[in-house]
Amino acid sequence: MFIGILCALCAGLMWGLVFVTPLLLADYPGVVLSLGRYVAFGLIALVPAFFDRKRIASLSREDWKVAFKLSLVGNLLYYAMLATAIQLADAPLPTMLIGTLPIVISVCANWRPGHVSESVAWSRLAPSLVILCMGLMLVNSSELEHLRSNVDNTRSTSDYMLGCLVALCAVAAWTWYPIVNSRYLRAHPRINSITWATAQGLATLPMALVGFILYGIYSHVAGNSYDFPLGPRPTVYILMMLLIGLSASWIGTLLWNKASQLLPTALVAQLIVFETLAALLYAFLLRGMAPDMKILAGVAFLCVGVVFGVRTFSRQAPVSPPL
Repeated sequence: MFIGILCALCAGLMWGLVFVTPLLLADYPGVVLSLGRYVAFGLIALVPAFFDRKRIASLSREDWKVAFKLSLVGNLLYYAMLATAIQLADAPLPTMLIGTLPIVISVCANWRPGHVSESVAWSRLAPSLVILCMGLMLVNSSELEHLRSNVDNTRSTSDYMLGCLVALCAVAAWTWYPIVNSRYLRAHPRINSITWATAQGLATLPMALVGFILYGIYSHVAGNSYDFPLGPRPTVYILMMLLIGLSASWIGTLLWNKASQLLPTALVAQLIVFETLAALLYAFLLRGMAPDMKILAGVAFLCVGVVFGVRTFSRQAPVSPPL
């Protein structure tokens, strides 16, 4: 359990980077950020795929079908929606909605558990979920106050509403992804977590390349002002895509797969809170300011909620380690 929690923590630190990238590259469409990230992820995955080619070759057709579905929904669509939502509504609102993932996924995973070790009485699961919810409300109420006091006159109310809707779609995509991913790995312990992360990168590459070509055609036909394909700051764009492609996509996916094999799905879901904490840390570093007391209190609630979740599931039957 300790190794699983540590893997989830490190994955959250990696994933937190994707929340600040749309702000650093605000002049790039969210779709282009998603496609660029996963082209980089796919190219990076070619290296470990070469060294792991025997296990990659042993994956079945069904394994590849699942890898493609997970890559499409949990990678391309999710990040395109998240990046777009952040650019439409600024970082706080999407972070608030994405921050509810520990609660949403835990409820969904416990509603229809895929394994007996995932089933927990609602009365035992409720305290950690309530504490997590209180922490998220504190963190995000402070962020929304900051947003209202720094309203960008170029951003309309309709942008905020559309950003909210797009962020909700991102929540749906990433509610589905970790549950399906975790249960598939648990049902197929022969699949190594590194191999599975690499396979998802390989599955993402052709879809991202095709998406780039289609976006280029659309951009040309629509007379879009975007300078296709690398935009107005090609060097910064390429470096950022390589950074999040390696850290957030390949390393983050690898670590999350390992955590998914070692921990019950509903506990893994609560540990996504590390992503929210990392995103807040990076956002405040980017702003060059310290968080207020409401933020710090919310972070404390989030940490306590994770501890309650760990204690709840540590009393469950142990999960058999992967082969």
